[in-house]
Amino acid sequence: MVVLTGCSSFDGAYDLPLPGHEVDADDAFEVTVYFKDVLNVVPRSPVMVDDVTVGEVSEVERAGWNAKVKLLIRKDVELPDNAIADIRQVSLLGEKYVALEEPTEQEPTGRLAEGDTIELAATGRNPEVEEVLGALSFLLSGGGVAQLGTITQEANQVMSGREGRLRNLLSSLDSVVGTLDQQKVQIISALESMNNLTATLNAEKDTIGDALDATGPAIKVLADQHDELIEMLKALDQLGKVGTRVINASKEDVLKILEELSPILRKLREADEQLAPGLNLLVSFPFPQAANKIVQGDYADTIARADLNFANVFHSLGIPDLQLPDLVEVVNQVTRCLKSGSLTSSACAKVLSDLDLLMQLKAECRTQALKGSPVCKLLNSLPDLDLGKLLQGGLLGPNGMLSGLTSGLVQPGLTRQGGSTDELLGGTA
Repeated sequence: MVVLTGCSSFDGAYDLPLPGHEVDADDAFEVTVYFKDVLNVVPRSPVMVDDVTVGEVSEVERAGWNAKVKLLIRKDVELPDNAIADIRQVSLLGEKYVALEEPTEQEPTGRLAEGDTIELAATGRNPEVEEVLGALSFLLSGGGVAQLGTITQEANQVMSGREGRLRNLLSSLDSVVGTLDQQKVQIISALESMNNLTATLNAEKDTIGDALDATGPAIKVLADQHDELIEMLKALDQLGKVGTRVINASKEDVLKILEELSPILRKLREADEQLAPGLNLLVSFPFPQAANKIVQGDYADTIARADLNFANVFHSLGIPDLQLPDLVEVVNQVTRCLKSGSLTSSACAKVLSDLDLLMQLKAECRTQALKGSPVCKLLNSLPDLDLGKLLQGGLLGPNGMLSGLTSGLVQPGLTRQGGSTDELLGGTA
């Protein structure tokens, strides 16, 4: 015994040779697997792939509240790196073994090798016989089976006499399922869009959180301004009523303005390319566009030429063409007549005896500024006659109508067009 114990160590029954599935450690690689529950799996329990023994359990130990199992697997066995492991049993009362399989929910990748680990999420176990029998006894004794008769009877009562309606319901259900099947691409697309939206929202959750944090104070401000907001809305409502009334009252005028504006806009449209140069010229009116260059910094430098044609001015007023000296004399004579304040003055008598002077006086009396003068009042009250013929006939002048006015042919106090003769003659009649 001393000799035997001195030569080697002995680890109990597990060191005894067992028949069936011995694995040479030198021709195998070790893999670590974690299980929530290993049941009664012990060292030397077989490891199988498709019910073929490919290795054995070398060690079982506790890792927290889970079990850590080390497997020895023959090197000639090829398994994916993401393989899954289950604890199963060979028969109803047979021994337990560890089954290794390819993953079912993802594509196999890589190859299982020395030192690899199969995590807890990729492991599981089959239910025990005791668990199955316990669940069956609960079903039988808990009333599930006893209630099957009641369920069947109630189902018969529901369906009795309603076979046609149930048939239509099944047909409608078939139609609905068919429609859903036809729209499955759109449904999948909608779900994918919803998934993308959720991913986007998840990526922007910090921004959304900041926005929600900022919304709180904003809502508090709105709550504090609650009464003012209500008053504003009431005022807006009243403004809407007034605006509606104003629009209804001015509708015809607005439409008329728009109608009259239409030709203006049409002409502006017809102006087309000429409009822009015209507006540009309007900025510098009455000077040409080149006048913009007169002022250079703090000084101005230009040459201006003014061309005034008095003949054109008086021709537009209906006055015959006159030479400049004659024109100056006409203006002076008419001015002296107007300043005299009486149509019977000597200055006005000279004007009344000359057709050019008389026409100039008539033109001056048409202006708004001189209509109220005594001379213009009387002159404008005379009948619209040909002044040239009156002068040729001697009716105007010192010995004509003017003489009749001064000698009492038109008596003082006689009204004409709302004014007395005294007023018209400036108090000298």
